[in-house]
Amino acid sequence: MPFLRERSGRWSPVKIVAFVAALLPALWIAYQAAADELGARPVTEAIHQAGDWALRFLLITLAITPAQRIFNYPRIILARRTLGVACAGYAVLHFSLYVLDQHFDLFKVASEIVLRIYLTIGALVLASLIALASTSTDAAISRLGSARWHRLHGLVYAIAPLAAVHFFIQSKLDLYQPVLMAGFLTWLLAYRVLYRRNGEVTPLHLVLLAGGAAAATAIGEATINFSARARAGFRPAPCRAWPRSNPAADGETRCPGACCNAGCRALPLPPPRPNRSRR
Repeated sequence: MPFLRERSGRWSPVKIVAFVAALLPALWIAYQAAADELGARPVTEAIHQAGDWALRFLLITLAITPAQRIFNYPRIILARRTLGVACAGYAVLHFSLYVLDQHFDLFKVASEIVLRIYLTIGALVLASLIALASTSTDAAISRLGSARWHRLHGLVYAIAPLAAVHFFIQSKLDLYQPVLMAGFLTWLLAYRVLYRRNGEVTPLHLVLLAGGAAAATAIGEATINFSARARAGFRPAPCRAWPRSNPAADGETRCPGACCNAGCRALPLPPPRPNRSRR
């Protein structure tokens, strides 16, 4: 396997670790499929897992350059090509499983890509990742030239946000992972902007970037949850503390506080008790 060797011909531990790490998720998906552990809809679950790992490897690939500078470990850059190709490979697997789920009906697949915006975005990301992976060899670099090659691979900074949007839209209800990955992507892009502006990123900058990305992630998740509850017709919980002595016209009681203005209603009034006078 020459791609696991350095230019000197020696085996590269960094490339070997990256290659093994790239294979492990695929082996795990295959094991779950063989052991019938993918749930009631195994193909759908495999589609989701392959897509998740495509985005994860994309973010890990983007994290290689910051890690190289932060940890002062230049050789880690040798893992970037392997991880980038792995990202494209899992994206192809993600799409191939989707075609399988559609029973190889290519007309239906094409129509779904045209009609559904998140599938349109996903197809664009897939085509771009294939283009980047196919030009990641030394021969492609020499054929394109350094300047053209860097311009082409600079598209990854547009591909990554589109991939995050695709993941976000198709997740529908479970938005924890999409928001978390969007926060990580925000940090990675902000790091590059800061480095290009200042020429270096100090430890203080790293702390501020981490805090800003974490705050943006928390605000984003809170906003999404609030919007989801509003769309679902969220209403405040009934006020149980107020005495049930203010019956409304419909036989219920409403508290006189601010929550009443939002439509807060207490539980229905109990039936009136008979008036028993003492003798």
